[in-house]
Amino acid sequence: MPPANDFPPPPGTGGTAPAPQVVVHQASTAFGRYGRYLWLALGLAAMTIVGQAASYRSYFSPPDAPQEKYHSRSESARDKIAVLTIAGSILEGDGFVKRQIDRVRDDDHVVAVVARIDSPGGTVTGSDYLLHHLRKLCDDRKLPLVVSMGGICASGGYYIAMAVGDRPDSIYAEPATWTGSIGVVIPHYDFSGLLTKWEVRDDSVVSHEDKLMGSPTRSLDPQQRAAERDLLQRLVDVSFDRFVDIVKSGRPQLAEDAEKLQRATTGQIFTADQALELGLVDKIGFVEDAVARAAELAGRDPEAIRCIKYEQPLPALSRLLAAEAGRGARQTVGGLDLAGLLDLAAPRAYYLCTWLPHLLAPQP
Repeated sequence: MPPANDFPPPPGTGGTAPAPQVVVHQASTAFGRYGRYLWLALGLAAMTIVGQAASYRSYFSPPDAPQEKYHSRSESARDKIAVLTIAGSILEGDGFVKRQIDRVRDDDHVVAVVARIDSPGGTVTGSDYLLHHLRKLCDDRKLPLVVSMGGICASGGYYIAMAVGDRPDSIYAEPATWTGSIGVVIPHYDFSGLLTKWEVRDDSVVSHEDKLMGSPTRSLDPQQRAAERDLLQRLVDVSFDRFVDIVKSGRPQLAEDAEKLQRATTGQIFTADQALELGLVDKIGFVEDAVARAAELAGRDPEAIRCIKYEQPLPALSRLLAAEAGRGARQTVGGLDLAGLLDLAAPRAYYLCTWLPHLLAPQP
């Protein structure tokens, strides 16, 4: 009798049972079945995160750099128009304005620049330095530039505005703007008569009498004074000729009209309407109009672009302490800053709309 667990072979098999087969079914997983879709989703998520991280970083700035702030237009747009602030007297070029220019240079999302100028001008070298770097930024990055004038955009401030080049409709002045003052001044004061009353005499020892050129304490006879004035006048004339050439490069319509160019370059201050009539500005409008024009020049929808500006970073405690220590280490005479006194006495040429240039606070 066959064992109880044996079964007879199926009919038609000749009495031979087939060999048993074991089939193992691997449990399926969602990752295995949909793996390709999950990898695709992970890839898309990674690209989205990277893009969002880059966008997130674009709203923030390095601690010591100008801090980017929202100005106007779309708050979420990727492309940006940067409003560069040029305010106050320009006594040096490598300051806050230069740092703003450097921020724009490193930001690939900036597609146009608006230079917001509210300045009476400053030193010849400081104004020329900022003009050079603003032009270089726009040339290197192929960025359109539009100028928006504030309350005053005179002398060195107007000099910087010429960075727009010969592009039409690129300089906007507000209705109450004062501009112009195209000219050069070397401040000079003669205190020799006052010192004579106090029985004080300038007895400086120099390598040549011209080394004391412009000294306010040296007593000169008429012939010496005329010779000194001639030397100073030649310095002024060279700087003025450069100023006029810069104006011609930025205002080609003035270069073609000698009469208007002469009227515009007497050093006179003009109202916005007078400047428009002379061709010193292109439009009467506010900063919003300049932003819209910049978007147009960049080929962007003005409503689909983010306008940003830059603010001075707050100083860290360590830098405040270092600055205080530096001030304490500066040499003083009778409680007065010696470096400041020497700078005050140095003859210097200005593209500036004032008669007291040394008393203005320098732009940071």
